[in-house]
Amino acid sequence: MAFLIKSMIGNPLSGMGLGGGGDKEEESTPSDPAKAAGMTREEYEEYQKQLVEEKMERDADFLHKKAERATLRVCLRDKYRLPKSEQDENMIEMAGDDVDVPEELLKMVDEDATEEEGKDSFMGQMQNLQNMDMDQLKEKASATVTELKSKAEEKCSVM
Repeated sequence: MAFLIKSMIGNPLSGMGLGGGGDKEEESTPSDPAKAAGMTREEYEEYQKQLVEEKMERDADFLHKKAERATLRVCLRDKYRLPKSEQDENMIEMAGDDVDVPEELLKMVDEDATEEEGKDSFMGQMQNLQNMDMDQLKEKASATVTELKSKAEEKCSVM
């Protein structure tokens, strides 16, 4: 609101010398960004080049990290026989062929694989049976049997 009033009243009066000094503020700010930053033109250009180089380096690192993650996802999809993702394959292609999965992530995947292999084996299943609470298992079995009997009695008039 103040902007509208200033633009309507301030500008016509500034020509007469009675209005606010809005034009003086605009003239006091330098038009050259190097002077505004307090540097010489060469220093400012060098500074801008460094900023661009740093940004490109950060973007390259970010792309590489994304490709590493995509590689890990592809490995996990292969392991668990899940459908392949076109997006992950494109990400790996964009980063190039030198993308490897970080060692820490590979260790984690290998640990998970050994745990799953232990669970899938016969001895792993036997250990799971030992860890089960037999009383709880009996209660669940008896509850299931009574539920089946009651449903059968509802549906069958002979019982």
